[in-house]
Amino acid sequence: MDKSTKFIVEAGIIASMYASLTVGLGFLAYGEVQIRFAEALAILPFFTPAAIPGLFVGCFAANLIGPNGIIDAVIGSSATLIAAVITYYMPKRWLAPVPPIVVNALAVGWMLKVIYEYPLPLAAIMGYVAIGQTIACYLLGYPLLLLLQKNKNRIFG
Repeated sequence: MDKSTKFIVEAGIIASMYASLTVGLGFLAYGEVQIRFAEALAILPFFTPAAIPGLFVGCFAANLIGPNGIIDAVIGSSATLIAAVITYYMPKRWLAPVPPIVVNALAVGWMLKVIYEYPLPLAAIMGYVAIGQTIACYLLGYPLLLLLQKNKNRIFG
């Protein structure tokens, strides 16, 4: 398989996994208190640049279908894109989960407060988003990262 085909296939698989996990567990994936299990995949740019468009497209699709619609699709997916690019450049594996936690806490927290007028203080909403992201990215994503690192030649070779 040539490199461009492999890139597109990897991105498509990641997009479909992200969207499926988010929509399938939608009752946990939306709102100021959310644990989006698909965010465990946010560590994937540490291994492959194909994860950058894959996460963006998967998040866009899931958010477009979700209860907050197009605004969440644009803002949330943009946050995912920014976090994925930063994750790609993380120098140490233990830092890979940090960008999605910080970027989503700021962007999604702001969106929920300012656009959707959630009644909690902005800092509290950002904190709740950060907690959910930390659960997804460190408790689920970091063990995934370690597993993938052990097998990266077989998976991403």
